[in-house]
Amino acid sequence: MTSTNHRVVQWTTGNVGKSSVQALAAHPHFEIVGCFAWSPDKVGKDIGELCGIDPIGIAATDDVDALLSLKPDCVVYNPMWPDVDELVRILTSGTNVVASASFITGHNLPETDRERIQQACEQGRSTMFGSGVSPGFAELLAIVAANACDQVDRITIAESSDTTFYDSPETEKPVGFGMRMDDPDLPEAGARGTAVFAEAVRLVADALGTELDEITCVSEYAQTTEDLDLGSWIIEKGCVAGVFIRWQGRVGGETVVELTFRWRKGQTLQPDWKLEREGWKITIDGRPTVDMTVGFAPPPDFQATSIADYMVLGHIMTAMPPIHAIPAVVSAPPGIVTYNDLALTLPRGILRTR
Repeated sequence: MTSTNHRVVQWTTGNVGKSSVQALAAHPHFEIVGCFAWSPDKVGKDIGELCGIDPIGIAATDDVDALLSLKPDCVVYNPMWPDVDELVRILTSGTNVVASASFITGHNLPETDRERIQQACEQGRSTMFGSGVSPGFAELLAIVAANACDQVDRITIAESSDTTFYDSPETEKPVGFGMRMDDPDLPEAGARGTAVFAEAVRLVADALGTELDEITCVSEYAQTTEDLDLGSWIIEKGCVAGVFIRWQGRVGGETVVELTFRWRKGQTLQPDWKLEREGWKITIDGRPTVDMTVGFAPPPDFQATSIADYMVLGHIMTAMPPIHAIPAVVSAPPGIVTYNDLALTLPRGILRTR
């Protein structure tokens, strides 16, 4: 079996971007031809060195025109949040995008911004796709599981995680961590900070061919009873150290798709939520009912000297679903696409033999 090599530009070299570069550089079907550097201090440096591998002969740059003039097949877009102006510029040039930057369908964006992205795809004859581990890969698993049923009543994806050692205030403060329990803005913060999960609800409903009447967010919070030192920041006593959010897609007042996540920090939580498992429990209520429990563990030869080493596994899981989608995205028609529009994405080129 032969595979066409795809020329890619890496966009940023943060935590997820580093894992992307490492995977792309080792992959037999991808060729890194350029890299965008968001930080001025990274400009001119070899991206292999920036990402913890041997030099690969490609220097990071902040010259967008130079990168797009390379005519890559795809940009691997790994900022924390999407920049619509950047995406429009890339897509208008005719370059496809696979992203981990809080993008599944684009409906979390203002409608005018989503329309700009769609128009850029049409103008450039390019394709925009977003995924990640959750949301993204988790929903793909649920969609696959539902293929065993001749009747589905409800799909639930329940995520549980102790995030004590996940030191990322940039992503955690927006969902409510660290806010006062009596802050009247807390429910809105949780909904706003996790709004991309509403896009994931749409993805699952669309896979079922279902038009939702509404998508709602229901949230609960728990506080720490002592100051909680997380390394780069401190959650003060009486502030949020536990977040439980449910995004629900409803038809006729009945929830048919529900995505939940319960995240806790530390051992001083009140109420003291107990996590049954780390990972996801995916349930397809139907005929038959399908239950799937998904967990994650390092490989047997994994060597770690710090908690940060374990966090790399999360970065890998976030980076790889978009990368595996590149061949399908390059072959897809122009526009914003999801897993429901693509040919089955395949994990080719990564088998490790001894």
